[in-house]
Amino acid sequence: MSESSKGRRAVRRAGWVLMGTVLSVASFAGIAFAGVSTSMADSFAPAPTASGDRAWPAAKPVPKDRITVAVAVSSEGSVATDVLAPYQVFAESGKFSVYTVAAERRVFPLSGGAHLLPDHTLAEVERGTVPEPDVVVVPAVADPTGANEAWLRQWIVERHRRGARVLGVCAGSELLAASGLLDGRDATSFWSAIDALKHRYPQVHWDRGRRYVEDGRVTTTAGVTSGTVGALRVVEELAGKDEAARIGKGLSYPGWTVDGPTAIPANHLAVGDLPYALNAAFPWLRPTVGIGLVDGVGEIDAAAAFEGYGGVSFTARTVVLGARGTVTTRHGLVLVTRSADRRSHGVDRFVVPGVAEPSAVDAPLRTWAHRNKLAVELPGGGRHTEEFGFDPVLRDLAEHSDRRTALVTAKFSEYPSSHLTLTGAAWPWRSTLLAGAAVVVSVAAGFVPTVIRRAVRRRRATKPPHGLPGRTGSEVQEYPASEAGSRRPSSVRHR
Repeated sequence: MSESSKGRRAVRRAGWVLMGTVLSVASFAGIAFAGVSTSMADSFAPAPTASGDRAWPAAKPVPKDRITVAVAVSSEGSVATDVLAPYQVFAESGKFSVYTVAAERRVFPLSGGAHLLPDHTLAEVERGTVPEPDVVVVPAVADPTGANEAWLRQWIVERHRRGARVLGVCAGSELLAASGLLDGRDATSFWSAIDALKHRYPQVHWDRGRRYVEDGRVTTTAGVTSGTVGALRVVEELAGKDEAARIGKGLSYPGWTVDGPTAIPANHLAVGDLPYALNAAFPWLRPTVGIGLVDGVGEIDAAAAFEGYGGVSFTARTVVLGARGTVTTRHGLVLVTRSADRRSHGVDRFVVPGVAEPSAVDAPLRTWAHRNKLAVELPGGGRHTEEFGFDPVLRDLAEHSDRRTALVTAKFSEYPSSHLTLTGAAWPWRSTLLAGAAVVVSVAAGFVPTVIRRAVRRRRATKPPHGLPGRTGSEVQEYPASEAGSRRPSSVRHR
């Protein structure tokens, strides 16, 4: 074989290997993409069936003699804790009046499978039929730069122009940056988003490792639960240190004090964060957790369940259930639920957050659980005094999933975890085994080009040369021994 032939053969072989490698990587990426899409679709699930046909409760009146707070809600989906935690902080004070606001008064999704009915619309505020807010809370939303949020971005800028303070929670800072409100300002955001935000919005001075950053009338916070601390800071500025200290003591956010530092660990991705990716990318065979809500549930208690079981951990598909289809939280926020009727909703486990005693669970929820042979579990029943609402859920997550996922969930919520005592498995083996299976399938897919190449070569090897009869290689013309030397066979063996 000539050198040129060897070279061509080596190039062809390299091409087949490259094709197989690309196919393997593409197969694994496709499986992971499908998993992430499933996880996000479950987290921001469609509104419960027939919710659009219900007669919604009227919005509570907004007193005009208090500091008014508007918590914005996205039409595409908002992070639950970014909405509910600041809402509760401000609503805990009689000096504030809080309402939720969105483009329309219809049901909108929150992370973790929850749904919220906003109190008022952006247009009502613009018309003056609802008091102009003194504070606007902006949560992380599903599509901060999208066309569907253009009105919300403009509305926020106009409120700021009219004198309102703006509190951007977690990646809500990207919506503010996209509106131009952060140009030239110092700001922070969710730790895993900051590098991308620096690239997209270089005109903003992004600061990592701060619980919140203030610049004029704009305050931005780190991820998820940091909105609690950011809201306490705004309470301090508008209602005084004593009021902030009173509310903060009741909420018991770990390590928070009125005069405490704003510095926090500057988180970065690490190998130990792998469960976050595994649980999001490989959601198959995970359980379905029913989250039962009762009227009067604390907003932070509800948010902890939404995020702990679904929105941040991705360890379960979550279904939010109520006795009547809507639940009014402790401070008047309306959450829309699936009704606890005869359907099981595919629930494998049933938890009721924010409740310490079984007798506090609504009778229809208890009946539904009994009918579906499910225990009514109360993560809040193990809540210690002076403990934040996320603590019992994280302990429960560790016990029923694994400790590593619970710690990663705390990290991706930017919530302190060093004080927690966790029990349970060490690692998320379900999603890990699924990832291993995906690797095997992807590697097998990578061998497909090799199998095809070998099949083609075999076919060529058994095909007769052009113009000769199509006999197989085993067909050989036989002659008598006396003629063996004088006659040539008309057929040849083909190799």
